[in-house]
Amino acid sequence: MTDAVFSSLMSLKNWIRENGYAGYDPYDIKGHPLILKLTGFGNKNYAAALLREVVFELFYTFPVASRRIMHIKPACNAKAMGLFASSYLDLYSLQQDEKCLEQMHICLNWLKNNKIPGNHGFGWGYPFDWQSTVLIPSGTPNGIVTTTVGEAFWKHYRLFGDKESLTYCTEICKFLFRLPVDQLGKDQICFSYTPLFLNHVHNLNLFVAEFLIKTGMETGNSGWIETGHNAVNYTLDKQSETGAFDYNGPPEKPLKHYDNYHTGFVLRMLHSIWILTGREDVQAALHKGYQYYVAHFFENDIPKLMPDRKYRIDIHSCSESIHCLSALSTIFPEGLKLAENILAWTIENLQDKSGYFYYGILKSRITGMPFKSKIPYIRWSQAWMLRAMSSYLVSASLKSV
Repeated sequence: MTDAVFSSLMSLKNWIRENGYAGYDPYDIKGHPLILKLTGFGNKNYAAALLREVVFELFYTFPVASRRIMHIKPACNAKAMGLFASSYLDLYSLQQDEKCLEQMHICLNWLKNNKIPGNHGFGWGYPFDWQSTVLIPSGTPNGIVTTTVGEAFWKHYRLFGDKESLTYCTEICKFLFRLPVDQLGKDQICFSYTPLFLNHVHNLNLFVAEFLIKTGMETGNSGWIETGHNAVNYTLDKQSETGAFDYNGPPEKPLKHYDNYHTGFVLRMLHSIWILTGREDVQAALHKGYQYYVAHFFENDIPKLMPDRKYRIDIHSCSESIHCLSALSTIFPEGLKLAENILAWTIENLQDKSGYFYYGILKSRITGMPFKSKIPYIRWSQAWMLRAMSSYLVSASLKSV
């Protein structure tokens, strides 16, 4: 299997080298002012919802043409650059390939030159406006992008002992530590996605917690460590009896939204936090969550978007499944075989002959028929699949030792 993965990975790397790091994103067009007006951003009535479905399906069906009409240009995305850098670092650790090291430096240097400095630390955001509770302007730093970037600097520090990269990690923690926090009990807090408003999202909360804990442990910052633990306490307390994690948490109204890749994010962070801290309650939550994940999010080794919804078969679900199952295979070794099967299916069904990966297989809301959306999204597809394959190869190499 590793030979097939290396072949697929080389095709993807060649495509990236030829096409560059700038590209389209699933959300770049949705934040366009005309599209926001046309689809009635903030309007939840039936007519507005139906119009959004029709307009967004046109984007999925004619992804490149629609962006050209709206004059949306390919852009570099900080999250993608962080994922690429982490992937190249993993691949270098396996092969000592100087070309991987060269590409990693290109990505890290871009991130250094495109950070968003503030009064407290460094952050990174998306290169487009995006819809949340309110409209988030392009370039607003957020916890998800910043921790993904932080992971690349962290890996670089751990692999090479680079002090500048550790400094970047501490500056990132300064930003994360200043994100709005909701105190939800004596020892429970939840971090917010952006500096703009309070919200409660479990995967974001754990990404921030994990980064604060490990950087705090490395630098002796007890405040970061304690705060990270309190954030972990909140998410653990909100795990359902089934083992699932809703996308958001109280006091917000439960969405009952359980999807593949956000669940994978939560599990990976719990795994890392358990390794860092040895907390038995984290280990118990991880085991319970993992059992729910493998029982509900796969059908014939194909990732489902939700437990009761197969479509869309999203490249993001595929890549995160591979990444998560590979990372967790140190304690759930059977997961590596499932990761292999998902990877084989993804290469066979979603990789273009030119090397890039498709957005996924969608089911038309209009015709009811499945169709492939073949646009080469740079962050959503290429960066995450390179990350997934590098993670799998690292885990497979550990298994073979």
